[in-house]
Amino acid sequence: MEKQKYEIKRLDGTRIQFILKGVVVGVFVGFIVSLFRLLIEVLGEQVVKLYHFFHEQPLWLVGWVILAVIMALFVGRLVKSEPDIKGSGIPQVEGQLQGVIHLNWFSVLWKKFLGGVIGISAGLFLGREGPSIQLGAVIAQGYSNFLKSTKSEEKILISSGASAGLAAAFNAPIAGLLFVLEEIHHSFSPLVWLTSFSAALTANFISLNFFGLKPVLAIGEIKSLPLHYYWMLILLGIILGILGFVYQKVLLWLPKAYGTLRWLPSHYYGLVPFLLVIPIGFYLPNILGGGNQIVLSFADQSPALWSLLALFVIRFVFSMISYGSNLPGGIFLPILTLGAIIGVFYGVSFVELMGMDPVFIKNFLIFAMAGYFTAIGKAPLTAIILVTEMVGNFSHLMPLGIVALISYVVVDALGGKPIYETLLERLVEPTIDNISGRKTIIEFPVTAESSLDEKMIRDFKWPENMLLTSIRRGETEILTHGDTVIHVGDVLIILTDEGITQKIKQELRRRTLNN
Repeated sequence: MEKQKYEIKRLDGTRIQFILKGVVVGVFVGFIVSLFRLLIEVLGEQVVKLYHFFHEQPLWLVGWVILAVIMALFVGRLVKSEPDIKGSGIPQVEGQLQGVIHLNWFSVLWKKFLGGVIGISAGLFLGREGPSIQLGAVIAQGYSNFLKSTKSEEKILISSGASAGLAAAFNAPIAGLLFVLEEIHHSFSPLVWLTSFSAALTANFISLNFFGLKPVLAIGEIKSLPLHYYWMLILLGIILGILGFVYQKVLLWLPKAYGTLRWLPSHYYGLVPFLLVIPIGFYLPNILGGGNQIVLSFADQSPALWSLLALFVIRFVFSMISYGSNLPGGIFLPILTLGAIIGVFYGVSFVELMGMDPVFIKNFLIFAMAGYFTAIGKAPLTAIILVTEMVGNFSHLMPLGIVALISYVVVDALGGKPIYETLLERLVEPTIDNISGRKTIIEFPVTAESSLDEKMIRDFKWPENMLLTSIRRGETEILTHGDTVIHVGDVLIILTDEGITQKIKQELRRRTLNN
């Protein structure tokens, strides 16, 4: 039985079958994530109404404080019983696909769902997108278990579930696909993209039936930015790159900061944000949650510079406190909200200093959202398309691309790394000794800068504990031998142990870029 489970079988080349599997995944993920999103929105609105009520009846705040403590303790128990529900869940999904993290899909599913609904709807500055991605991934894992899929097929289905989760969370199916290819796989696989795209489209269709066709961040008409303002995009990209690097550093410092609370077990760190959010909710109830309502409010008016600065500081600090507490919740939407605040601040500054037409403030709002997300996640294509789909306007790709590119270059020059990869490294540090005895197949693309280009297989020093079985070149798969010449665009099909897939990929990247 164990031998059959980990037996390496050739993936079924019938792409139609994988598309249909993706549709099935999309149906399940679409319903579950839409319900997750709906509960958060409905309960979140009730929480805001409660805070308004507390102004009239402040004694009821005592009961709310007690309830907040109970909720924090309950979610803490969930985290203690299932540590893999902590945070956004995206690093855990990446770890699953790399074979370094193994999850109990049903345990993660219901505990992440319940913990996420409680934490996010209570007003903490957390996003629903990371949990939605992990929910999608574990739903797909459960479906894979039902089908008794091979490990390679399971990873394709998990990828499709992650794509569907993001699509349903934001009504952004193309961004869901790009996120899987750019952020999780860092490569292009025909079966992965076909399955993920079909799952994302299906999940998005179901989500649209719940929430309607209106984009998540519909901020009205956005006029094209005149060319004589394009120099502002360069400066904005530089600022976003620097601020994104600061965000990365502060986020990675959080475990050390919370570690000073030696009297409080780590799974109960959630008590801190659950209690601190109460005064914020009492005085500023309209800024609670992930922040999409803040972005939407900028469509009607642009606040004064001092209030924008204060809002940024509050959102930045408390989003760090919320995420660092190990509660189930993501940073996608909080990052986009911070980017929007930066963009509006930038636009208002130029209106006041240089007399820029205020109509273009919304342009800098969406440009900064994409640039800030790019600087932190180092996934520019995902950032550009995600923002485009969320605002429902595809006519600003050029300026979005400029800001995203510059912010990426700046954070890269500063030494910033993709935040989810870094968080995964914090979760697990794979070594070559992690041999699990479970075989798997990984794909490694040959890029333009790779030293493998135009090189025979026998002339390259390959890492230990791997076997190059074939090369995918276009639509053809080539069985390899020592004289086979590798070209740019080839995808290497490698057989290795599941426990060291990430180590093998890292070693291949190091050798192919340094030789």
